[in-house]
This record gives sequence, C-alpha cells and structure tokens, in this order.
Amino acid sequence: MLVSFIRTAKTKMTEKGEKADFILASASPRRRELLAQIGLSFIVVPSRLQEINQSGMKPHLHATYFAEAKARDVADRYPNRWVLGADTIVILGQEILGKPVDPPEAFSILSRLAGRSHSVITGICLMHPAIEVVESEWVETKVFMRSLSAGDIEGYIRTGEPMDKAGAYGIQGIGGCLVQRIEGSYSNVVGLPLCETLELLRLHGVADPFK
Repeated sequence: MLVSFIRTAKTKMTEKGEKADFILASASPRRRELLAQIGLSFIVVPSRLQEINQSGMKPHLHATYFAEAKARDVADRYPNRWVLGADTIVILGQEILGKPVDPPEAFSILSRLAGRSHSVITGICLMHPAIEVVESEWVETKVFMRSLSAGDIEGYIRTGEPMDKAGAYGIQGIGGCLVQRIEGSYSNVVGLPLCETLELLRLHGVADPFK
C-alpha cells in the first residue's frame, strides 16, 4: 500500500456539481447524510463495483479491500480528484452477514443477532491517483442486541427497514430500539466512522469543517 502525506490546496465545491473538496464513491444515503451533517463539501459518484463475498479473507481485510476497490473504480474515472471509498460489514463470529434478500432471511438474521453481540466493521480509503496517495484503515464497533421475541422481529420486518441493510437492521432508524448498547463509534454502525474519516481528510488537507 502506497501512502503519501502530500498536502494539496483545497477546492471549494457544492454537491450540485460545482467544485467540491472530494468525491464520495458511494450511493449510500446514510454516508452522504453523515458527511453533509458536519458541513463537508463533496459530490457523489457511486462505484460500479459488484461486491462478491470474499469468504477466505479476514473481516477487516474484506472491508478495507472493498473500500479501496470502490474508491479506485471511481478514481480511474477522475484521476485528478480526491476520492473517498467505504465498505461496511456486519460480523457474527467470523461470518459476514449481508443484506437479506427477503423477509424470511431477515427474520433468520435478526433471530441470530438477538440477545448477542456482533461487530460492525467499516473500511475507509482515501486516494488521489495523480499524486499517488492511497490510504486505508478500518474501524470496528461492538453492538449488543437485546433479546427479541418472534413478534418483535416480525413487527420490525413489517416496517421494511431491514431489507436494504447489512445485518438486517439500521441503528439510526427504528432498529435503534433493538440495540441495547454499543462499544465504539456510533457513526461507524450507521456506515461511516466520522472521526477517523475526518482525520484522513484533514491529514491530507482535503476538507476541514472547522476552517
């Protein structure tokens, strides 16, 4: 992995397509909302990468691998821009739990998570091809789910919230009622660890909400 600490001049931009500080290589509305809520200026260019579960890869390597792959897919199209990629996975034991394909699978996933702890890992990658910067890291949060009855799970599934989320729940929505406590970054569970992401952006002079 090539890491450079070259600083570049900031460019001001809005999300509407004028000049922005960086490109977010993700279609996730949750990542977009997290970055917007701290006042960062960016544009969204979703990665076209098709994720395939790399079952032989350790979870943190899996998350950082896909974060970098997503960033590179977009950076190949915008080689003179800063690009931020991210990938979030839910781990139970050593198994990666993806997004449920239907309500029965959502029920199965939530039944397994109920009354137990699991981990949420997000890999983040900031890159700029023109100046050969590629920097990645990962953040892990432990989530403790409360005990759930079959009725609780069925009621939550009827809200529709679990169907587009890894692990079949969203802590920032109604799914927050299922979580007893967490150890670590809350925003990481939502989809992007803000503290660590901001540290990367500030380190390279890309964006800083305090200036």
